[in-house]
This record gives sequence, structure tokens and C-alpha cells, in this order.
Amino acid sequence: MRVLHDIDLDVPEGRMTAVVGPSGSGKSTLLLCASGLERATGGSVEILGTDVVGLGARKSAQLRSEQIGFIFQEYNLVGSLTVADNIALPYRLSGRRVPRSRIDDAMTRLGIAQHARRRPDRLSGGERQRVAVARVVANRPRIVFADEPTGALDLASGQVVLDWLQALPAKGSTVLMVTHDPHAAARADTVVVMGAGRVRGVIPGGDPRAVSDAVLAAQSDDAQSLNEADGASS
Repeated sequence: MRVLHDIDLDVPEGRMTAVVGPSGSGKSTLLLCASGLERATGGSVEILGTDVVGLGARKSAQLRSEQIGFIFQEYNLVGSLTVADNIALPYRLSGRRVPRSRIDDAMTRLGIAQHARRRPDRLSGGERQRVAVARVVANRPRIVFADEPTGALDLASGQVVLDWLQALPAKGSTVLMVTHDPHAAARADTVVVMGAGRVRGVIPGGDPRAVSDAVLAAQSDDAQSLNEADGASS
């Protein structure tokens, strides 16, 4: 079954782009394909000029470890490693030297320096998400993919994470974030609205109400299309 249909999307470099849409609209699948974590079954997906659809597993993993950072709702931390070691992990996986000063600076900036020797199971959800963000801040990837990065957080912790995501483009990173929260999406420079696996529109960020209205319109269009399909088959 096809999940995405006729996607033609450019994510501007050095900007923050949010992807929104009704549940089941293909938001997360789009992000997984765009990042190379899922292989698209057709077309092309270019990351920094490289088509990852035809890239071998080894080269794809190398590209992700050297150029890409991930922030997911589930945090994706290694339970057996300390906070500091989790932040350093992308360096080690790519065989690069770990600059301890950069790791310490990232922990300090995210307010988790006091937890450096703790393991993730000793932290709150907000603290674990800050570790995931610190990992990105320390490694300074060219592209950051974030899938519902504030979905499991309280309001205060979510604001800290969004503040840092919004600041990353000024530090040289391009951010692509999937979210169901119109207030989070409005932090982005550009908002991509999806529905039924298609891009329904692209609007500027800044206005949560406009984002919410666009999602509701996509949801209405999806419902209408489904009703028309059911009518045609009956």
C-alpha cells in the first residue's frame, strides 16, 4: 500500500521547516524517507546532493552519522550509557575524536550538566529530551530531523526544546520537524501541510491559528475524498 503520493518538496537550507497534518496523513513516513531511515520505493530523495534511495546501507549510515542529527519523541538514548556518553555517541560511531569541551558546553546550555554521569532511566522525560537535543547541539550536524520532539513533554520542557530547535539554523543546521502541535509548528519559517499522503499546501510559519486552520482544511478534504471513494464503490 502506498503511503506517500506525488511528493515534490524542497526543504530550504539553513531554515526550520515544520510538517503538520491529520493523524495518518504520512507526516512521520515523509520524515523517515527524507532522512534515509526508510527507503522510498520510487523517485529520489536527495540529502546534501546525494540521492539516498540508491545509496548502499553502509554509505547511508555514514552519511547519517556524519551529517544528520535526530530528535525523536522516544528520545533514542542508549540505556547503558551515561548522559555524557550518549551525547558523544555520534562522534564515536563515525570514528571522530570526541571534543569534551563541546559536550560539556552542550550539557551546560541545556541545563543537564549535573546529570552527566547519570543514565537515562534516572532522568525525567523532559531531561531525556534535553539530552537528545544536547547530542544534536554538540555534534552540529548539517541537517536535523525531529519527529514529535515535544509530544511527550510538559509545556516548560517543550518550550526549552523548541527554543533550541529554532536557534539551530543560525548555527548552521537545517531543521525538518514533524509535529501535531500548531504552536510548535508556528515556530518554523515554513509549514508543510499534509493530507492523505500528499502535500496539501505550504504556508509561512508564525501564526498557530493559520496552521490549525490549514490542518483542519486538510482533514476535511481527506474526509470528503474518502466519502466520494466510498460512494463510487457502492
